[in-house]
Amino acid sequence: MNSKVFYTARKTLKNYANGGNVLMVATVLALLIVNLPFTHDFYNGLWTHEIALQIGSFNLFSHSGHPMSVMDFINDALMAIFFLSVGLEIKREILVGELSSIRQALLPIVAAIGGMGIPVAIFYMLGQGSDYIRGAAIPMATDIAFSLGVLAMLGNRVPISLKIFLTTLAVVDDIGGILVIAIFYSTHINYWMLLAASVIFIFLALGGKLGIQSKLFYLGLGTGVWFLFLNAGIHPTIAGVLIAFCIPAKPVYNPKGFIKTIRKNIGYFAHDEEDDLNSRTILTKHQMNWLKEIESASDKVISPLQDLEDSLHPLVNYLIVPLFAFANAGIYFGDMKASAIISGVSLAIICGLVFGKFLGIFIFSWLTVKLKWAPMPEGSNWKQMASIAMLGGIGFTVSLFIANLSFGTGDPYHSELLNDAKLGILVGSFIAGLLGWLFLHLTLPKNSIDTDE
Repeated sequence: MNSKVFYTARKTLKNYANGGNVLMVATVLALLIVNLPFTHDFYNGLWTHEIALQIGSFNLFSHSGHPMSVMDFINDALMAIFFLSVGLEIKREILVGELSSIRQALLPIVAAIGGMGIPVAIFYMLGQGSDYIRGAAIPMATDIAFSLGVLAMLGNRVPISLKIFLTTLAVVDDIGGILVIAIFYSTHINYWMLLAASVIFIFLALGGKLGIQSKLFYLGLGTGVWFLFLNAGIHPTIAGVLIAFCIPAKPVYNPKGFIKTIRKNIGYFAHDEEDDLNSRTILTKHQMNWLKEIESASDKVISPLQDLEDSLHPLVNYLIVPLFAFANAGIYFGDMKASAIISGVSLAIICGLVFGKFLGIFIFSWLTVKLKWAPMPEGSNWKQMASIAMLGGIGFTVSLFIANLSFGTGDPYHSELLNDAKLGILVGSFIAGLLGWLFLHLTLPKNSIDTDE
């Protein structure tokens, strides 16, 4: 298995794991700052400031004619970039990754379906007849960065097949989250703006079909789709996913053509004297042209999809998601009732994340393997799979996002529900992460596994 895992897959896993560490720091900082008396008002006031990108009377960062607040900008604009990155990853996984083969993809897909369905069912059972039932989708998500960050704490003791299984499961979870946002959190549709967005989207799709390589083309028109979605009543983060699906996965050069270009231009240097090549003098015009042709070929052998995904990973993992966590994970404990954690929406979310995700992922995985629909991840056993199923209960970024969509209306009652929901997400994710790490620590081999790195 290890020899089949490409450098890009390893790099992606490492990026997510490192991003998980930054996410933890951002969350702890938010909790500290919002609860300290001398920074509490500053933290709460920070997110209400208006933000604008304006030309004349047109403000790109406006919703129904009103300027966005900093919080709106983070949740509706920056998180659209997060979902663009998610969309690129989903498309790549479908084309060349773990979702490209039905037999290979079936186990994480079925596990993810169980991991989404059972938590929602538990939430419904606990919240039936309540006024927080709108948040039933909150515990359905698995946070890739946090869960892989926990796995990273165990180093090379974790088989890479388990890391890929968890990553693929989380990607399928993201697809579920995107569908929920698109279906249940779009209201008061402006059909004229939706029609205009559809026209631009057709141009994007045609560009992808014709193989237009310019990322500026997709991001420029995509910004228009995002703005129209924002003002049409469709949640703007969905625009990020749709744009991602239009970006071409096919490069200009195939690898064979790229190698030919390199060999041809490197061959020119062979005629120069070695002393000239070793000296640190300015390059000749011809040498510049040869190197620029190699540089241009390097750009054209990587598809726009892979290039943009690789460029966005650091921005998303180290800035956008931590900033989102810092803005949204600030729970004020000063006026919170002690019973909040064992009742209401908090309890429903905790039970959904800790018990629902574990039962859904593990039982559906067990059935899939026992029915011989798909094999176990290579080098793993059921104890380790149970541990991974527990880690699936770390539902942070998308869970917080859906909680904001469910209860972020701004009125005092819903603000209290939102605060309790955030508490449930944090406590449930912490319990799931701690138990998952502990179970893995006890069940994994004591020595590192050779990963061929």
